[in-house]
Amino acid sequence: MGRYIGAVCRRCRRENKKLFLKGERCYSDKCSVDRRAYAPGQHGQNRKKISEYGLQLRAKQLAKRYYGVMEKQFLKYFNLAERKAGMTGENLLRILESRLDNVVYLAGFSSSRVEAKQLILHRHFLLNGRRVNISSILVKPGDVIEIEPGSKKSPKFKAILENFSSKPSPMWLEVDKENGKIKIERLCNRDEVELEIEEHLIVELYSK
Repeated sequence: MGRYIGAVCRRCRRENKKLFLKGERCYSDKCSVDRRAYAPGQHGQNRKKISEYGLQLRAKQLAKRYYGVMEKQFLKYFNLAERKAGMTGENLLRILESRLDNVVYLAGFSSSRVEAKQLILHRHFLLNGRRVNISSILVKPGDVIEIEPGSKKSPKFKAILENFSSKPSPMWLEVDKENGKIKIERLCNRDEVELEIEEHLIVELYSK
């Protein structure tokens, strides 16, 4: 399975947005976007006017980087969204939002989506009572995610839950931080996606 192994902060600088891939660092004065607000590379400060195709491509790349998804998997999600009833763009965002690692992050059980992916890989979470290690699982209404009982006592999770105890949870999730549980009440609506993604540009790109 392909994965990105380069410098994480280059992704934020390329999009000129905070993607919150480094957890607490993104909120500090060490954030690369704040320190160097231009694209990486030799010609990063001399970017020319972007074309229509360039805008569509950047919209797709931004979505991929927010959710930590590679090209092949992103195309798979798009094809799935296209087959569903309703607007393809909204379906795509709903699918991305329902990834297990994204739900763990939104609930405040990790400091970033990258950390959520790592915690799931190391089997720190249960899905409907079964231990899982695949971060791309798509959850559905009625599913219950919980921190593995042994992991719940670790200093790592105690620190995470303490640091993000005041983080508001989306309305489509029922979060019990005291017991380390998340219940999926329903799938999210478009207006509940807080990320700055122009999904119509992604649809236009793939429709060519």
